[in-house]
Amino acid sequence: MPSSPVLSVVVPLYNEEDNVVEMQQQIDAALAGRDYELVLVDDGSKDQTLVRIQPGPRVRVIVLEKNSGQSAAMHAGIHGAKGEVIITLDGDLQNDPADIPAMIAKLDEGFDLVCGYRAKRKDTPFKRLQSRIANFVRSRFVGDHVRDTGCTLKVMRRDCREALLLFNGMHRFIPALIRNMGWRVTEVPVNHRPRIHGVSKYGFGNRALRATTDMFGVRWLNSRRTRYSIREERKA
Repeated sequence: MPSSPVLSVVVPLYNEEDNVVEMQQQIDAALAGRDYELVLVDDGSKDQTLVRIQPGPRVRVIVLEKNSGQSAAMHAGIHGAKGEVIITLDGDLQNDPADIPAMIAKLDEGFDLVCGYRAKRKDTPFKRLQSRIANFVRSRFVGDHVRDTGCTLKVMRRDCREALLLFNGMHRFIPALIRNMGWRVTEVPVNHRPRIHGVSKYGFGNRALRATTDMFGVRWLNSRRTRYSIREERKA
């Protein structure tokens, strides 16, 4: 495999020992014939996740020193990726890798970030209602125009990662941060599957309440950010 693949698939992992092997197999099937690397970021797992990762020429593993949260794991993987296009998805098998090729094709229409949204969520009624309300408020407050920022399945051009400043909760605001810097963002419906193994790492307290507080910070940050481009660089 070339040192700089076309695609980088970034997957944060935390205690996914029963999912990681099948997840690798599904990604390999979905991207058969494509030039890609798989960047697995272990966020301080306490089970056998690291041991069960299947090694191979496409696989790179980043091990965080301690459990630092989903945003930190995603940031480490995205900024460690070598591909021209970066794909993110969860390691719990609820995201379907089969959706990835169509999302990559969407970039050819001129978009820079393609976000998946779970049209038919396989969650409890309360969790769906909670998420719907949170997404409605967040989308209008920060202006990301995305209906389901909680869906980790995303495809972006590598340059977009310069917009991603690390803070706890960053992963919920990836579309807002990238759109604010002038890149084109769209979303497409994707498959969502019930969790079969393991348990969800997020609940009401660390999902909705923190996100509400974060909205104010992201709105302020986006109001102050700017971009620049260098016309030329030369010796004096």
